[in-house]
Amino acid sequence: MARLFVTGLGGYLGGELERRAPSEGWEVGGIAGSAELDVRDADAMRAAVAGARPDVVIHTAYRMDDASVNVDGTRAVVAASAAAGARLMHVSTDLVFAGDIARPLTEDDEPRPVTAYGASKLEAERLCPPEALIVRTSLLYGGARPSRHETAAIEAADGARDMTFFTDEVRCPIAVGDLAGALLELAATDVAGPLHVAGAEAVTRLEFARLVAAHHGRDPDALRGGPGGAERPKHIALDSSRARALLSVAPRGVREVLAR
Repeated sequence: MARLFVTGLGGYLGGELERRAPSEGWEVGGIAGSAELDVRDADAMRAAVAGARPDVVIHTAYRMDDASVNVDGTRAVVAASAAAGARLMHVSTDLVFAGDIARPLTEDDEPRPVTAYGASKLEAERLCPPEALIVRTSLLYGGARPSRHETAAIEAADGARDMTFFTDEVRCPIAVGDLAGALLELAATDVAGPLHVAGAEAVTRLEFARLVAAHHGRDPDALRGGPGGAERPKHIALDSSRARALLSVAPRGVREVLAR
């Protein structure tokens, strides 16, 4: 059985990878989070990966509010993967783009982040070697527990959170199970470079939130929409046609997943 090492096993995507990997023929291990091992600690990271002797490393660990985790952590994971001779798969984000092009973005489009988080993730991408696979994805939802995006919509619909959902930010949400399945399938390939793996449907943040609210039995019309600030990207829908051509099962659109 091939061995898989996952950073961020305790996270939303990492937990789904851990759940699915054995049935896909992978023996899975890794680190759950910073309480177990600081991903920025290069020596500890190298020792952990070397001890696991993985064939593939999937780097999912990140922090929205800490660039050092995203950049220095990726640097340590890249070095540890290389030392162990393991294939590296780095999970990145649609937020590496500026969102000023009103069409789905391909892997050939130039990344130009407008948020600090997006800038840190682009810097992390550039630390990866040419043979690594960089998977850019979008908003995650649909796991065994609600994602933070789902929780925000549910709480806002319940009146427990005061929040405006953007009407001018367009993205391609992806069910976490669809992303995990795609990553596990891609792990068995030698595909390299950037690859967009997102949901099949582009929606605004307000549309997404209303779909989530309805799916969880709330009134979607209870949610308030409005434009995002100038510091937010606008149209960052990803063109995932290259990934769809590679995968046996393509990620679904959000309406297909959440419709009842």
